[in-house]
Amino acid sequence: MAVADRNGLPVAVCVESATPHEVKLAESTLVQMVIPEPPQNLIGDNAYDSDQLDTRLRSYGIELISPHRSNRKNRTQDLRRLRRYCRRWKIERLFAWLQNFRRLVVRYERYAENFLGMLYLGCCLILLRHI
Repeated sequence: MAVADRNGLPVAVCVESATPHEVKLAESTLVQMVIPEPPQNLIGDNAYDSDQLDTRLRSYGIELISPHRSNRKNRTQDLRRLRRYCRRWKIERLFAWLQNFRRLVVRYERYAENFLGMLYLGCCLILLRHI
């Protein structure tokens, strides 16, 4: 899981097993950010549509922007704020940049700590290219 700034550059990355849902990993990823102030908005896909996540992020001063799931009963998302959802391509671009590193795509490392180190190295290279 990763967090990117408005330019698509990595701000935080987190590695976990494949079993927990993305909603449960969002808060732990935000804690690992390298910038001192939290972002104002967090843009995510339909999987992030959760009232519990929304209340936890509001306690940090972060507004969650994600489209509602199809089975949602009460609509809470403001459609004017949802226009910012079209900027989600920037995080997808970050993942495409990370796919350029074969060691991250194939995941040769057996242990999560080694993979996280290679992920940090890939993020450092991405940041150095855009400075």
